[in-house]
Amino acid sequence: MRTHSVIYPGTFDPITNGHVDLTERAARLFDRVVVAIAHSQKKTPLFSLEQRIALCQSSLAHLDNVEVVGFSNLLTDFAKSQNARCVLRGLRAVADFEYEFQLANMNRAMYPEFESIFLTPSEHLSYISSSLVREIAALDGDISPFVPPKVAAALQQRFSD
Repeated sequence: MRTHSVIYPGTFDPITNGHVDLTERAARLFDRVVVAIAHSQKKTPLFSLEQRIALCQSSLAHLDNVEVVGFSNLLTDFAKSQNARCVLRGLRAVADFEYEFQLANMNRAMYPEFESIFLTPSEHLSYISSSLVREIAALDGDISPFVPPKVAAALQQRFSD
């Protein structure tokens, strides 16, 4: 039997309720969802790769067919190593589409069998982004409606140091 896997890549710095929503929906569509957390030093993440993996694992523990792993190579090479031919990307707004369209075409040029699947978050989560959550947390705002509880606690601890 062929297993249908999808890679959901990102920095997840931090994982938000929007990311959780997309992962839950992907878990209903695919046999296996690999949440692939990019090392991504160029973005200078707030949390280390290990911390981001742990926060994602705790936020997605209720999903049996989801794995959380870190990666630092090309997405197409990572996908091949995971026997996946699909990548999941979230689209919050029209502004996301241009960049995602360019990425999809570049990925397909490097790995012709690789398909991009786009999902939009649930309407009540469509405005949430990791960068906005980090900014609110840095200014001591209430982030509890936007992230899982363990993520909120980790952000509060990070900014209280």
